[in-house]
Amino acid sequence: MAGNGGAGPRSVTGRALALLAAFDAEHPRLTITELARRARLPLATAHRLAAELAAWQALDRDESGCYHVGLRLWETASLAPVSAGLRETALPFMQDLYEATRENVHLAVRDGFDALYVEKLCGHRSVPVVSRTGSRLPLHPTGVGKALLAHADAEFVREYVERPLGRFTPYTITERGRLLREVRATAARGYALTSEEMTLGSCSVAVAIPGSAAALGIVVRSVRADLHRLAPDLRAAAEGIARRLADAAEDRGRGARRA
Repeated sequence: MAGNGGAGPRSVTGRALALLAAFDAEHPRLTITELARRARLPLATAHRLAAELAAWQALDRDESGCYHVGLRLWETASLAPVSAGLRETALPFMQDLYEATRENVHLAVRDGFDALYVEKLCGHRSVPVVSRTGSRLPLHPTGVGKALLAHADAEFVREYVERPLGRFTPYTITERGRLLREVRATAARGYALTSEEMTLGSCSVAVAIPGSAAALGIVVRSVRADLHRLAPDLRAAAEGIARRLADAAEDRGRGARRA
């Protein structure tokens, strides 16, 4: 996380990126002093770079003088393949799942040791959850994370389980051997299950999207959960997304060969 010890970045590019990295879900709005501290930069340097980033609209400054991420940065980020490709392909399938369940529907990708949530659909009936689009959560307590772990290579899984595993509720699986058994069971079953491991009162079912490092999941209230019943529709949606992604890749390949 930004602001955690160590020497600050030295290049101009590194300093500008450090300013942008100072923002996160817990710190969406920062004063220039907070920006400088979290980016480990001198105040004068942070002030100069923040002004340049604001001029480009990568940052915006509100009436109180605090900075937040600007629309130009969001516009640029929307061009990333995970947004322009995976997210747009998955959205119609996610909408079908939401219409059928009226519950939280998540799309996430594996980024390092985290599940990065790239899209989320929910409604008034949906159980409150901590995830949001653009946020990160660990792999082991989340349905999409377990699905991603079950389809990762053995070396990655070994590295993951040997790290300290955070406990978020009394039901979070933090024992190395138990988590490994859970990952193997998920792979054999074809879908992941959680029960109040990330948030009390909610549970989830998730599947990996074939041919990608992405997963699709549904989070529901524990009291009315029938997770196994939801798995077939999730798998059908994931397979549909995979087919659309493969077709799009084939079309791009044909276009490149013609060019």
